[in-house]
Amino acid sequence: MQLPRSVHSLLGEADQRLAGYPKLREMFRNCYPNTLETTVAMQPDGTAFVITGDIPAMWLRDSSAQVRHYLPLAAQDEELQGILEGLIARQIDCVHLDPYANAFNAEPNNNRYDEDLTELTPWIWERKYEIDSLCYPIQLAYLYWKATGHAEVFTEKFRAAADIILKLWRTEQRHFEESPYRFARTDCPPSDTLRNNRMGMPVNYTGMTWSGFRPSDDACTFGYLIPSNMFAVVVLRYLEEIAETVWEDAEFVRLAAGLREEIDFGIQNYGIILHPKYGRIYAYETDGFGNYNLMDDANVPSLLSIPYLGYTDASDPVYQNTRRFLLSSDNPYYNEGRYARGIGSPHTPKGYIWPISLVMQALTSDDQAEIRELLDMLQQTDGGTGFMHEGFDPDNPANYTRPWFAWANSLLGELLHRLMQEGFFD
Repeated sequence: MQLPRSVHSLLGEADQRLAGYPKLREMFRNCYPNTLETTVAMQPDGTAFVITGDIPAMWLRDSSAQVRHYLPLAAQDEELQGILEGLIARQIDCVHLDPYANAFNAEPNNNRYDEDLTELTPWIWERKYEIDSLCYPIQLAYLYWKATGHAEVFTEKFRAAADIILKLWRTEQRHFEESPYRFARTDCPPSDTLRNNRMGMPVNYTGMTWSGFRPSDDACTFGYLIPSNMFAVVVLRYLEEIAETVWEDAEFVRLAAGLREEIDFGIQNYGIILHPKYGRIYAYETDGFGNYNLMDDANVPSLLSIPYLGYTDASDPVYQNTRRFLLSSDNPYYNEGRYARGIGSPHTPKGYIWPISLVMQALTSDDQAEIRELLDMLQQTDGGTGFMHEGFDPDNPANYTRPWFAWANSLLGELLHRLMQEGFFD
């Protein structure tokens, strides 16, 4: 699609601000507009359908993350407002179609990866239930409101979707007792399906809400995914503010606040462990029975991204301890090679690093030397394409997964724009 004028203007500004950094200038020119140029399709009903890139489906997570970097431009650009409001409306339609689904088709055509053993409709590309899939549309609408002052996005349909989300998260606090959700995929790696009769492994009640899958779309080892529960706490706080300020609905405020407090109690009491080397750190997953998964995955929400999500400040001692663990060889998905070192994912080949994690490390750092080192890594590991990818071999960045991965491109655009605003390149 044709770029809105505010994006054209920023690209021109970047030519000047990044004049002394030709590789970063090229990458910004490629990556910042990539979502608008290649993944957005306005629909006849005025909504916007945003594919993830090389997969012709819309993820609630990816589509939100793909446009977040445009929010600072939206206040003065009506065309961009129309695109963002169209996406928010489409995401809310998807929540009404099926709040357990993570990815959707543009039309009811039955396109999908596989005929999974779960409840499917022609609209659903994939039905892997992930907490963050419901967090992202709330976050996008809230941040859009804060950027533009436009509360019109909080329609009755949005409010009904918020009710659906609250009820689902309450149901999934007691997954085995109350949840209707089941999922299995046959003839696949174990990470693509749920064990234990399609329900996942047993969990104890903690106050947290259960997730079947991670933001990577890999199955959770243990059902309480800590960074996703943190994200839920953040967006419940957003919903409280929306309900109080826009809807003037004291009962909704009470319900959202009560659920937020229960989930946060679970995080603080079941999601923190005392590590012999790093002290008190956040686990990635737990089951509430005392079992923990100590790791991080590059996909956001991640433990590395906690300050970016808004759960706590980067100076928080438990986050700082966790960050030291994550950026060390004690994290099983921290990898090092000739050209980069950082966090990868079990979703991609062993030893690979994700540009998303390198960008997120920079976005959550106030150390200029660390940020410069990460920018150098990002420039050296694009495989000569000028774009970001899903994962790459740190010893040979020409080996990478997903040549067209709009989320990673958008996140790099967000980082470089923020650094330009802060005078980092001056």
